[in-house]
Amino acid sequence: MIKHINGLMLIGWREWCELPELNIPAIKVKIDTGARTSALHAANIKLHLTKNRKLVRFSVYPIQGNCQTIIHCEAPLVDERDITSSNGHREHRYVIRTQVKLGDKIQEIELTLSNRDPLKFRMLLGRVALQNLAVIDTARSFCQGRIDRRKLKKIYNLL
Repeated sequence: MIKHINGLMLIGWREWCELPELNIPAIKVKIDTGARTSALHAANIKLHLTKNRKLVRFSVYPIQGNCQTIIHCEAPLVDERDITSSNGHREHRYVIRTQVKLGDKIQEIELTLSNRDPLKFRMLLGRVALQNLAVIDTARSFCQGRIDRRKLKKIYNLL
């Protein structure tokens, strides 16, 4: 199977990735070139002020349909932005910077934190995160590897 084209990773319209700095070992992402910024489904989002910086504390439910698996995260606040969704809804969001591991590549990206609970994917990878990283084949899925339910349960110690 071809995994790279001209030095760029080949990805499908959906992939599995890892967010190592947030201790999220596997999360299914939708590739969304219509979105400039990437977004992560987060709950209990709280701004925490320390002497020198602002931190965002939040919870991630990385597995769709599973509200028992929860990861509590903390990251420095990078920015706050008003984001307009594809349906025209504007939302004020916190922005963090973290590493994403997709296939064999690790890259630092910006993520907005948003309640994506009603949506199928817990994370969107936007076009800025994909620049100089990947070529997208919209007819394919999981070009960088598939994680089935059994493997996902093993990753999250749910066996």
